[in-house]
Amino acid sequence: MAPPRPRLVVPIDLKKKPWEQKYPLHNRWHPHIPPVANVREGEVFRVEMMDWTGGSVADNNSAMDIKSLDLTITHYLSGPIRVSDKGGNPANPGDLLAVEICNLGPLPGDEWGYTATFDRENGGGFLTDHFPSATKAIWYFEGIYAYSPQIPGLTHPGIVGTAPSLELLNIWNEREKKLAEKDPNSLQICEVVHQRPLAILPTTRNCLLGMINDGTPEWEKIANEAARTIPGRENGGNCDIKNLSRGSKIYLPVFVEGANLSTGDMHFSQGDGEVSFCGAIEMSGFLELKCEIIRGGMKEYLTPMGPTALHVNPIFEIGPVEPRFSEWLVFEGISVDESGRQHFMDATLAYKRAVLNAIDYLYKFGYSKEQAYLLLSCCPCEGRISGIVDAPNAVATIAIPIAIFDQVRSSSPSLLKGSPSQVRASAAQFDRFLTAVKK
Repeated sequence: MAPPRPRLVVPIDLKKKPWEQKYPLHNRWHPHIPPVANVREGEVFRVEMMDWTGGSVADNNSAMDIKSLDLTITHYLSGPIRVSDKGGNPANPGDLLAVEICNLGPLPGDEWGYTATFDRENGGGFLTDHFPSATKAIWYFEGIYAYSPQIPGLTHPGIVGTAPSLELLNIWNEREKKLAEKDPNSLQICEVVHQRPLAILPTTRNCLLGMINDGTPEWEKIANEAARTIPGRENGGNCDIKNLSRGSKIYLPVFVEGANLSTGDMHFSQGDGEVSFCGAIEMSGFLELKCEIIRGGMKEYLTPMGPTALHVNPIFEIGPVEPRFSEWLVFEGISVDESGRQHFMDATLAYKRAVLNAIDYLYKFGYSKEQAYLLLSCCPCEGRISGIVDAPNAVATIAIPIAIFDQVRSSSPSLLKGSPSQVRASAAQFDRFLTAVKK
């Protein structure tokens, strides 16, 4: 007998706002956000998600929605989901929650996505000093491809995480408060790419807490404590690991009874680093998941990297599904900035220089620099810290899969003269690939 279809535990109606859903979405981490569904160990269940903005970005040729986007909303998550074993006993603090991605994809009828850069005055990004204006590119999906030209997608959730305990939440807020209050001029590392503020603290503005009603005393208290979903932390969260696709397994620490699993921020495709900030191909979507509870797994398998047993990090097992590329064009960067100033072992700056080198190279073939920037953010390029021991320069690389430039017409110019692959790409074809890039 065929197995039953996955049970839909969190449905999404794209005609409704995040707070109007059957199970209202949330955009904070807090142990007291109540679960909206219960699942059993070994059950395959389906979770549907809006894009991270909750439908604020439109399928059109204007970037005005990106320019004016209220970034205090990030991100809208589906859940939390309470996980129990087959006997009905919930996951407990100290357990590991193994979350297997069985299937995933865009929501039916909503097969499109977008890549964008934020305006300097509204969040900026990794290369804001070079690209200060808001831009947007629209993509349409055909199976595993986004067009045009055909770029294989490696669809994945940007965010998968468990709820923190109150103790862990207090650790987050205390350490991030110290960073937020720090004088940016005192930074000695990553000082050429940092954005202000240095950390985003809890705020009631645009706070959505799922089933907790806005305006109640409970909502007010939790909204002033709940952590933003912007960075990845000990609970997993916004890690943006592009290889977490079909067949992947995520081992998340459990900090509260039932684990309270949440997910969101679906990506059709993304490059390592998601360098344009809104830099994946962002979309609505679904996950079909299966969970396993590993009793006492935190202590057995995770090593604390801090003063308490809560200072652990998840383990991610990459699945077998990903685009296969045999030829790459690799660009290097070192920790010397655009003015020629030497920085000491700054891997972030080295990666910035590698990305800028790749952008300038593509510019020589007729692409605008904005187009190249968006491409490097959303295509499945590979980022590496290639050298981290040879003072004073860290070395980083970004590798572009040459096959993404292949086109039907063989008369187009080669990206790399004399390359055996005879890579083909032209500015006119690339204009069709990025259907809209508007400043």
